[in-house]
Amino acid sequence: MKILVTGGAGFIGTNFIRYWLRNYPNSEITVLDKLTYAGRRENLQDLLDRIQFIQGDICDRKIVSQAMTGCDWVFHFAAESHVDRSIENAGDFVRTNITGTYTLLEATKEENIDRFIHISTDEVYGSTLARSFSERDPLAPSSPYSATKAGSDLLALSYHTTHGLPVVVTRSSNNYGPYQYPEKMIPLMILNSLEHKALPVYGDGKNIRDWLYVEDNCAGIDTVAQKGTCGEIYNLAAQNEFENIEIVRKILKILDKPEDLITFVRDRPGHDRRYSLQTDKVAELGWKPKVSFEEGLQKTVSWYCDHEDWWKPIRN
Repeated sequence: MKILVTGGAGFIGTNFIRYWLRNYPNSEITVLDKLTYAGRRENLQDLLDRIQFIQGDICDRKIVSQAMTGCDWVFHFAAESHVDRSIENAGDFVRTNITGTYTLLEATKEENIDRFIHISTDEVYGSTLARSFSERDPLAPSSPYSATKAGSDLLALSYHTTHGLPVVVTRSSNNYGPYQYPEKMIPLMILNSLEHKALPVYGDGKNIRDWLYVEDNCAGIDTVAQKGTCGEIYNLAAQNEFENIEIVRKILKILDKPEDLITFVRDRPGHDRRYSLQTDKVAELGWKPKVSFEEGLQKTVSWYCDHEDWWKPIRN
């Protein structure tokens, strides 16, 4: 089997490629990545002899068609994903997340692709205080990031309905683990703690997220690709719901750092209070997360402690 992974030099894409090669070592993998700030060739340096790497933009139809030629499945991870950046400049998010997805879907129409797995986020549902969202719930995105992801989800699903493309959508809760760019909360808090710098926490720190270890997400995406029904959406989550301030305190405890490093800062505009997903649908396919939050957080902290050579150039 030959697969195309867009955004394969980013956080989840990198982990997915490593997962795939461990489980399907005879597969051929083509990676298409623009190598923006969060996509790093270094993430795949030790794998370059086992993959075909193409540096290019998913909005470029010619490069997309070249990358897709001969592939059986497409895993579409490539996206602008940082909420704060989308508030400052939504244009990049519209271009990559919507126009880029459109370009991939158009190319898929011309190729003999058996599966197009579109990777999305729980943020498209918006905030919920009392219940968990199912795949049937309406979308209510709050940020330009989540709005463009919602748009790309609907666009991909429309290509299934209109053109019969073999599209499947996954929506995962917050991922964490190795290779995550240090602007995201968990690696930022780990690295600031290691350098004894202030840990900025938005608002009162009581915003709630459900945390999914990235390798569990990769296994869930694999399960959906293998067993999911085209035209369907599958939520992926671990039911590890914590307030942000709880996560920060857990990291400080692991690293034996003082809580006076915590600094509360002005809240993000439109900051969703709580995300929560129902996962009954994907459970019927046989998937459930294996890594507890305590184990996953310890593994993540240890990885950053052991890979200063990876994060130091970014921080500098």
